[in-house]
Amino acid sequence: MLIRIKQGWEIPESQVTPESVFHDRRRLLKAAAAGPVLLGAAGLLAACDDTPAQAAAGEDPSAKLYPVGRNPEYMLDRPITDESLATTYNNYYEFGSSKNIWQKAQELPIRPWTVALDGMVEQPMEIGIDDLLAKMPLEERVYRHRCVEAWSMAVPYSGFPLKALIDLAKPLSSAKYVKMTTFQDPDTAGGQRAAWYPWPYVEGLTMAEARHHLAFIATGLYGKPIPKQNGAPLRLAVPWKYGFKHIKGIVRFEFTDERPKSFWEVIQGSEYGFWANVNPEVPHPRWSQATERVLGLNERVPTLLYNGYAEYVADLYKGMEDKENIFM
Repeated sequence: MLIRIKQGWEIPESQVTPESVFHDRRRLLKAAAAGPVLLGAAGLLAACDDTPAQAAAGEDPSAKLYPVGRNPEYMLDRPITDESLATTYNNYYEFGSSKNIWQKAQELPIRPWTVALDGMVEQPMEIGIDDLLAKMPLEERVYRHRCVEAWSMAVPYSGFPLKALIDLAKPLSSAKYVKMTTFQDPDTAGGQRAAWYPWPYVEGLTMAEARHHLAFIATGLYGKPIPKQNGAPLRLAVPWKYGFKHIKGIVRFEFTDERPKSFWEVIQGSEYGFWANVNPEVPHPRWSQATERVLGLNERVPTLLYNGYAEYVADLYKGMEDKENIFM
């Protein structure tokens, strides 16, 4: 007899928005876009001529792949954040330090897009994004997202487990880390012309973290290809870690036996370390992490250890607490 064990982040199915309702809402929003629409997020969208969905319509050749089936193992204890907020309130320093950079990000060309899998692997390779997507098991997962700046959201990512990409790359047993690197195009991404930043953006995970079932490569969002401002065409999602670990616009996965020094760690390692695991009891040097502001809600809620995924990831760091600051 098959016995299904309930996951700690799940809620009863009756409390989750059905997928059919979610997509009906999308169709309603598309219809409403043809006429006057009053958005609750007017303050965020006041400077926008079009919605992100309109600006990106028809640009991504992977659109035919979405929506994909939602994996019922990954549900949440809070409502999904409104798409208009999640796609217009973004950190993406390649395009500037403002939260409202989604329009600038539309300049990024996402085809052709080649991904390198190299370093300590059996056979280095380069693969086009659409060929990569054809090889991957696409699914949708609803994840919490917690920014180190103490705001949060809940979003439906489409994509594939990072482990599936690792299996494709076939790293050597001596590889201890996967180092991820974003695109380098200062002519398009004006933020990359700021010489005081260590471009390109680099992030890394241990192989144990990267193979964990929660580690995910997002290629879609809200049942569509992931928007450019949210990290198209490939973006990391590790929901137990602060958002600066979620590298966007990935072009390279390098397997190595040396721990990478990540972008923000180079800039200010005492505030933004390699591990970046969420802990409400470990404050940022300049603010508390005890609570978070949920986008779309006029309230703060308590921050959860490992962003609510402690039961599933805490063992990754057992015995390390006295050796390294795993919450920085």
